[in-house]
Amino acid sequence: MTEKIKLIGIGDDGKQSILPIYEKWINESDVLVGGERQLAFFPEYKGEKVVIKGELPKLVTYLSQETRRIVVLASGDPLFYGIGSYLSKKLDIEIYPYLSSIQLAFARMNERWQDAYITSVHGRSMKGLAQRINGREKIALLTDAENNPSAIARYLRSFEMNEYRAFVAENLGGENERTGFYELEEMANKEFSPLNVVILQKGSEGKTWSPNIDDEEFHQRKPEKGLITKKEIRTLSIAQLNLRKDSTIWDIGTCTGSVAIEACLTATEGQVFAIEKNEHDLENCRLNMVKFRTDFTTVQGKAPEHLDQFPDPNAIFIGGTAGSMEDILEVCCTRLEKGGRIVLNAVTIENLVQAVDEFKKNGFDTTITLAQISRSKPILNLTRFDALNPIYIITAKHKEEEEA
Repeated sequence: MTEKIKLIGIGDDGKQSILPIYEKWINESDVLVGGERQLAFFPEYKGEKVVIKGELPKLVTYLSQETRRIVVLASGDPLFYGIGSYLSKKLDIEIYPYLSSIQLAFARMNERWQDAYITSVHGRSMKGLAQRINGREKIALLTDAENNPSAIARYLRSFEMNEYRAFVAENLGGENERTGFYELEEMANKEFSPLNVVILQKGSEGKTWSPNIDDEEFHQRKPEKGLITKKEIRTLSIAQLNLRKDSTIWDIGTCTGSVAIEACLTATEGQVFAIEKNEHDLENCRLNMVKFRTDFTTVQGKAPEHLDQFPDPNAIFIGGTAGSMEDILEVCCTRLEKGGRIVLNAVTIENLVQAVDEFKKNGFDTTITLAQISRSKPILNLTRFDALNPIYIITAKHKEEEEA
């Protein structure tokens, strides 16, 4: 019977970070697999060394075919943003973790970490980080060479999240370990070791936002009625989108960005992509993104152009079609993932009829809500009601979903 592959976590202080039994397993193995940094801790190893270069499917193929005794080395805890989860799903392995970099960083701070929000910008974009962390008291970030502490500080300051201060832990467990607290302004212009962890702590109270934002809070063009999806319609429409925490959302005709912003505040772990043809409205949208600390992708253009740049969505809001409803709905119905929803707001009966016909032609079923809303308004020492424009909220789903 072939011996199980052993996956061992190791710290930056090399052999000192592992138990004697782990070192015995390493010395008795025939093949030692790991990153160049981990393998360098064992210069006298007698067997074959295999360097992991990022192509994990090829590594799995190699390991599954190898019959010799194998030990795989990984940094820290292999199951914490490491290769352990991937390998354990593909191979029969035993995992022996070391302390994760997050554990060590909080230990250096003398700070508990069970209540921290942990996320990673290692090897991925910082897009969307603002809404993921806004308002949280304690955040731990795994970084990389590009998304380093300085870049993180500049990003946070661009969204006016200056209530945070940072603890940066560099080269944890190694000879050149360095830790310290920094204000964001200081951190933005400082160089750090590539191996680091950033922990953000909320100091002063910053402004946090939740869905159902009042209309007057948004930067917007303001004719008499205001060019914005009104709060009540926005709330009903977003509810119909049936958003998940990790939804991928399109907002077509975003204007001030009110729907996109509230979608971000609901789907904090997801992605939002917005398109708007009017440059001035898009400028207001970007001002609102900073104010409400939401980071999503905006594109200037007239849909359906540019929609091919967006990933397939599982929720689409259409606030305006600018005369291109047929083409827009064809793209949206084709690209929407199974189980997803499209919500379209129509003001006129003609647009309502066209939308329902186009959805039917594309194999979608629709439900329609007519929202007729009035708001109280003072008149002298009395109160009257001021009616908003009636809005048809059209929700479209795949027919298969309705049948199921």
